[in-house]
Amino acid sequence: MRHSSVRGEGATAQAGEEISGGEADASGTVPPQRGGSGTARRSDGGRPRRQGRRRVLRWTASVLSLLILGTAGAGYLYYQHLNGSIHTDALNLGETKLGGSKPNAFGQTPLNILLIGSDARDDAANQALGGATDTFDGPPLADVQMLLHLSADRSNMSVVSMPRDTMLTMPKCTEPGGKVHPASKGLVQTNESLQRGGPGCTVAAWQELTKIPIDHFMMIDFKGVVSMADAIGGVPVCVEENVHSRTRDGKGSGLKLPKGTSVIQGEQALQWLRTRYGFEDGTDIGRTHAQHQYMTSMAREFRKNAKLTNPVKLNSLAQAAIDAMVVDTGLNKIDKLYDLSMELKKVPPGRITMTTMPWVYSTKPGLDGRVEPMANEAEAVFRMVREDIALDGKGNATPEGGASPSPGTSATPGTPSTAPGTPSTAATTAPASAPAKIAVSVRNATSGKDGAETRVKNRANEVAALLTGKGFTKAAADNQTGAEDTTVVRYATDAQAADVGVVATALGLPATAVQKSEEVSGITLYVGKDWRTGNAPTPPPPAPTVAPTSAHALNGDNEGACMPIQPGFTW
Repeated sequence: MRHSSVRGEGATAQAGEEISGGEADASGTVPPQRGGSGTARRSDGGRPRRQGRRRVLRWTASVLSLLILGTAGAGYLYYQHLNGSIHTDALNLGETKLGGSKPNAFGQTPLNILLIGSDARDDAANQALGGATDTFDGPPLADVQMLLHLSADRSNMSVVSMPRDTMLTMPKCTEPGGKVHPASKGLVQTNESLQRGGPGCTVAAWQELTKIPIDHFMMIDFKGVVSMADAIGGVPVCVEENVHSRTRDGKGSGLKLPKGTSVIQGEQALQWLRTRYGFEDGTDIGRTHAQHQYMTSMAREFRKNAKLTNPVKLNSLAQAAIDAMVVDTGLNKIDKLYDLSMELKKVPPGRITMTTMPWVYSTKPGLDGRVEPMANEAEAVFRMVREDIALDGKGNATPEGGASPSPGTSATPGTPSTAPGTPSTAATTAPASAPAKIAVSVRNATSGKDGAETRVKNRANEVAALLTGKGFTKAAADNQTGAEDTTVVRYATDAQAADVGVVATALGLPATAVQKSEEVSGITLYVGKDWRTGNAPTPPPPAPTVAPTSAHALNGDNEGACMPIQPGFTW
């Protein structure tokens, strides 16, 4: 099976450049606006440049493949010959594996899919569309990162974008061939994760930050955006004023549209998705909002566009999607992609919510213009996704024959996922042992990750004694320490999955507290900052029921969405 070009197959590229050569001069400042007198604050500030002049691209067509395949229906048989064309790469190159999404109390399993847009210029088509000839031989960047969450009951879908200028600590990533990319000692821009072994490291970085189990990824390149947008027949978008994304010195995406609604396709669609100058305040955040408008509009078009019932058009569209995509190995067959797309198709546009991870500008030296997650509000969004709470505040559907589960309800930890395309764990074949036969190491991690509180002395021994009283006679404190904000239990192998579920259930821990990890050799309980005293961890505060306003939510039925235009970029 051919691997992603991010692994060095063919020429790759440095960070992307807007059509016509980019949007900033070599100093990292924004050139004077076309027709304006000031400058706009960049989202990347004055950061040092790598090889050549860095130009950052964003486009969101990763989701195109899902929506396109979801329209296939009667055209399913046309896709069988495409199996050999699917490009795959490893799902997660990090050390911590969360084991996939877990079923809720009704046996329904959510799905989390990371959508990645790569700026790689690995062939003539991508080079012609991407420009930036000085970056043709450089590594690619993950300049689009969106987590798509499909609710367990298939009633709603939430999408969370992470700005490409977000600064994160990168986890250790190990390529299948053995090459190791050590964990970063400081903050690294999130889009560089793709250079640390491929999309599997981007997945690892997301899981490290959000603690959300990611079931699949899908990655797409420039030419895929253009070919699929052409096959669709166009997507309606709206601007509040005439817009031309072009600076005085000729830089910008080149997008030129009149005020109001226009139907865009092909290269013009790529321009829309890559435009920063001209939208809102000229930063990457405005570009993200424009991408959300495009995606929700596209979803509505699929619902009402009868032209896609044409088998020839469907076959062409599917070929374009497959040629442009790299997916994880769990999606290596057309039938798996088809099953996944059918699940996504169940959600009406009115229950699709597009959001941006709440962020703040970094105040750290040298990071002017870059952003970091807004601690409390970003975690609120992540928690809603982890606990399968709809970001639109409308809740989930009520299963037939029973009451709706409360927000955050989950099945017994360690239970394998049963969703289409989601691999199951060995828990299906390895029955759980009796508590007295389960060895549990207990580790004191009560200081928390910020280290703000002193570690509680003798806490591991106290909790080990508590476990012994519950029948886990092989529980014992180890001589190591850790730092966890919340209590977690980690295990090393699939054969331990059922046993770790028994431990978590005995302690009342949620499914999200169970993690498969290479950091441990057996079942290890990390007693976190939330369990400094008492016989059980401190319960978390109630989960939010709607996304915070800082997430800038856009509903899929909002046909009135229209992009504000940056002063100086009108005509």
